Amino acid sequence: MNMNTYVKTTQDGRKVEVIDGWLCLGGARETDTLVPLIEHPNRQAISKAVPGATHMGGRIPLRHDEAAIAQGAMDIAKRDFANDPVAISERFRKVVWAKAQLEGVE
Repeated sequence: MNMNTYVKTTQDGRKVEVIDGWLCLGGARETDTLVPLIEHPNRQAISKAVPGATHMGGRIPLRHDEAAIAQGAMDIAKRDFANDPVAISERFRKVVWAKAQLEGVE
């Protein structure tokens, strides 16, 4: 199921959206997680350059309301993925293969 959620438009006119659980900039995947600004290693420079930013999504600074929209949409996509039988089978396949590789299978 394709799900697009509009978050904001950048100053240069590109859309920031959540598409299939990914925060996207101009349609290109940026990240699948948000980092609170307080935990970001470059928080002082970001705060100075983008007053009001509370989160970072890859290169994208987000205000609190924008981060809430993005995080909500990403959470819904992850929940939908977690309940999908095909996704469950794929996760099991990856785990079994990873275990086999650890045991020496190539």
